[in-house]
Amino acid sequence: MTEGDLVSGGSSSCNFPAIYNFGDSNSDTGGRSAAFFQFPPPYGKTNLGDPPKRLSDGHVILDFITEKLGLPYLNAYLDSIGTNFRHGANFATGGSGILPGPISPFDLGIQISQFRQFKSRTTELYKNSKDSGMTGRCSGISLPHPDDFSKALYTFDIGHNDLAVGFYNMTVDQIVAAIPRILEGFDAAVQELYDEGARSFWIHNIGPLGCLPFMALPYNGTLDPNGCVAYKNDVAQEFNQQLKERVNQLRNNLSMAAVTYVDVYSAKLLLISDAKNQGFVDPLKFCCGRFAPTFVKCGMLLEVNGTTIHGDACGDPQNRISWDGTHFTDAANSWIASRILNGSMSDPPVPISNACP
Repeated sequence: MTEGDLVSGGSSSCNFPAIYNFGDSNSDTGGRSAAFFQFPPPYGKTNLGDPPKRLSDGHVILDFITEKLGLPYLNAYLDSIGTNFRHGANFATGGSGILPGPISPFDLGIQISQFRQFKSRTTELYKNSKDSGMTGRCSGISLPHPDDFSKALYTFDIGHNDLAVGFYNMTVDQIVAAIPRILEGFDAAVQELYDEGARSFWIHNIGPLGCLPFMALPYNGTLDPNGCVAYKNDVAQEFNQQLKERVNQLRNNLSMAAVTYVDVYSAKLLLISDAKNQGFVDPLKFCCGRFAPTFVKCGMLLEVNGTTIHGDACGDPQNRISWDGTHFTDAANSWIASRILNGSMSDPPVPISNACP
C-alpha cells in the first residue's frame, strides 16, 4: 500500500472525506524527507520503505488512522513529487514544535499558514475552473473539493519537541513555567482552523518522553520501575493536564465543533510497562543505531580509530517498541493505534469514526 491508494475495509460514521494533520516526527509521512534529505535505509525496512519517508521501520499512528477511516495514506504537503491531496494533506514535519524552535523551521504556526494557503489556492482554482466551464478538468486533479474542508478531520500530534528542547536548555521549573505560553500557540492554531471552517478535531496528548531510550539511557540518575526518567514523565504529564484543560475550554468556546482529546500518553506507557506480556523485549532495547560504546544514528556510519561502526537495524523490529531510540516501531504504533482509535482513551469516549459534530 502506498500513499494515494485507497484502503479497503474502512468505515466511518462521520464519512470524513479528508484528513489534515499537524505535528512532528510522530506523524510525519514525508515532510522532513522532502524538505531536507531522504532518510537512509533501514528506515522503512518493514514496509512503506522505498524511499523511506517516515522515522520508523514502517507505519506511524497516522497511517493507522487513515486505514481505520478507509482513506489513503496522507502525502506530505512539502512533497512535490507524486503527491495526491484529494483526501487530505499532512503538514507534520519531523522536529517541529508548537512554538518556533531550533530543530525545524516548520512550527505549528507555519503549518497552519501552509494549510490556509493550501485551502485558499485550492478554492480559487475550483472557482476559476467553474467560471471558465472547466470543472470536469479540475475534478480530475489531485486536490480536495472546497466543500470537503469543513467536513474533514483535523488531527494533531505535537508538543514533544517543545519539551525535549527545554530539557537540554532549561531547568524543570522553567520548562513548567513555559507550558502555558506553549499552549497559547496551540489554542491559536485550533482557533485559526475553526475560523477557516474546521469542525472535527482529534488531538493527541504527548507521550512519556522519559521512557524514550535516548532520554533514559544517558541519564545518570535512578530510572523508575519501567526504565523511564521519572521527572521528564512528570513534566509531560503536567503538559498533558494543561492541554486537556485547554481542550475543555476550546470545546466550550467552539460551539459548532467536536473536539476530542486522546490520551496517547497512557496507551504508550501501558505498552512500555507491559512490554513482555505484549510480545516485546525490554523497551530500552531500541532496534536501529547504537548508543554505546559510541553513539551512531540509525542507518549511518562512523569511523572511530580506523574502525567503521555501523548503525544497523536489529533482525526483528516487530518485537521492539523503539525503532531508533526516539521513534516507535511499526509494531508498537499498530499496538497503540488499536488502543486509541476505538475511543476508550478519549474524552469524550467516542471512536475516531464518530468524532464529528
